[in-house]
Amino acid sequence: MANSIPFRDISLHIGDTLNITYKFKDGEKERQQLFKGILLKISGSTSENRMITVRKISKIGIGVERIIPLLSPSLVEVKVVKNSSYTKSKLYFVRSLTEAEVKRKLYSKK
Repeated sequence: MANSIPFRDISLHIGDTLNITYKFKDGEKERQQLFKGILLKISGSTSENRMITVRKISKIGIGVERIIPLLSPSLVEVKVVKNSSYTKSKLYFVRSLTEAEVKRKLYSKK
């Protein structure tokens, strides 16, 4: 699989920190929520079934992963907050690291 994909006007790379805004129904109201995390995996062979896996560390230290289809109507916006210098195609090793170790591995200048 690829290490990067084009999405709308931006390029998403494995290891980038993303801000993902999506909308959902909460009773009668429709709300928007922000999910900020590291792009772990890109899956799907065509643009119609392309999905990304994003992982964040919650305030109490528990990792939360979301699988987000890129053609979802509930996906409002995707922004790249921080670019990574990582070159592998999957970041599964991040699941066993602390937040400081992840920053050191992904964002150090090589």
